[in-house]
Amino acid sequence: MPHRLHHSRRGKSLGLPELIAIGVGGMIGGGIFSILGIGAQIAGHGVVAALALGGLVALFAGYSYVKLAAAYPTDGASYTYVTRGWPNQPEFGAITGWTVILGYVGTLGLYAFTFGAYGADLVGFGGSTLARLVLSVAVLGIFMTVNLIGARMTGKAEDLIVYVKIAILALFAGAGLFASRQSVELPKFDEGVGSVFMAGAMIFVAYEGFQLITNAVQETDDPKRNVPRGVYASIGIVTTIYVVLAYVAVTALPIDKLVGAREYALAAVAQPVLGEAGTILVGLAALLATSSAINSTMFGASRMMADMGTDRTMPGPLARRNQAKVPFVAIVTLTSFALILTLFGSLEVIASFSSMTFLLVSLLVSITNLRLKHLTESRTGIIVAGIALMSATILLLWVYLALHDPATLGLMALFYAVSVGVERSYAIWRSRRDPSPG
Repeated sequence: MPHRLHHSRRGKSLGLPELIAIGVGGMIGGGIFSILGIGAQIAGHGVVAALALGGLVALFAGYSYVKLAAAYPTDGASYTYVTRGWPNQPEFGAITGWTVILGYVGTLGLYAFTFGAYGADLVGFGGSTLARLVLSVAVLGIFMTVNLIGARMTGKAEDLIVYVKIAILALFAGAGLFASRQSVELPKFDEGVGSVFMAGAMIFVAYEGFQLITNAVQETDDPKRNVPRGVYASIGIVTTIYVVLAYVAVTALPIDKLVGAREYALAAVAQPVLGEAGTILVGLAALLATSSAINSTMFGASRMMADMGTDRTMPGPLARRNQAKVPFVAIVTLTSFALILTLFGSLEVIASFSSMTFLLVSLLVSITNLRLKHLTESRTGIIVAGIALMSATILLLWVYLALHDPATLGLMALFYAVSVGVERSYAIWRSRRDPSPG
């Protein structure tokens, strides 16, 4: 069924500060706090370059998202773009949408888990599964409520959390640069240049949040002006923060200790830089980061689900909105599945799956932009360069997992198979129930 453009009559609640906050909030979530150790394990000191590479990939992907958002201003974002770019293969858009939502559910589960773990540790219950679970459930419930109130509340909450979080991380990064006594010549590729691409692919989940801005086009003031600014500014801010924090990490701690700290790598870095106060500061930043990521992810993903529900590529009730024009069924559904995921899965599996998902979707969106460049007025050279970089990064991630973690690779393949299977089963059921939709 052709995708319909849904022009909003709602008030425009989101300005440039809110868009930047949504983008930064979605990117600086559990990622930098939990995957820094994974990146260091793969690339050693090259993790600094890997994070810079991730920012470059995000910038190329952001270019296509911005151009397509201007041409198709709907909250469906990547789902809408792929549907419009491949009109004779509607299943492409539907499968893309279902897969992206599955990726968002995974990241929500990761953020809630990370919030619970750091929160339990800060209040003296580190290692307690019950304390972690209670806090994970609580944070999801809080931001489900915030999102149900409306876009303005979501945006203002995101502003406050994100800009406080940036201030804390900037303070930590500045102190780390000042306190560093170990000289590390960078760029230093002690695990080889290829490892930089592998690590960059593995930790790309730390950059996926910029797409959330394009899920809020209909609630944005002057979207043609503010969406590009929001996407590019948020990617630039986050890349700078990540690269500086990674540099502080590799100069403050030996690589083996950084890897040993795993998901608490950044907290481990804070100890030699600022002492116990630094550990507490990073813990607070982690709570703010995961909170803002949950808030912005829930906001953007629910809008995509509602758009797909309107088109009946997802169940129609997901499109229902309350008096505040909020897709409440989609928000509650997302929260419910995220709650389940907080109980299962390992950091490596979630990070690998989420990174691969958003790399694949970014690649498909870029290819779609290439097909529609006559409509989006995009530059062929920029699109092709992005496609080449994303393709190489995806290939190297597959190679790394095949060689070092085939079980995770197999589990990822199972996730994708389930996503495609559920979407196809729903599409067949819908066509049999209503042979002539729309």
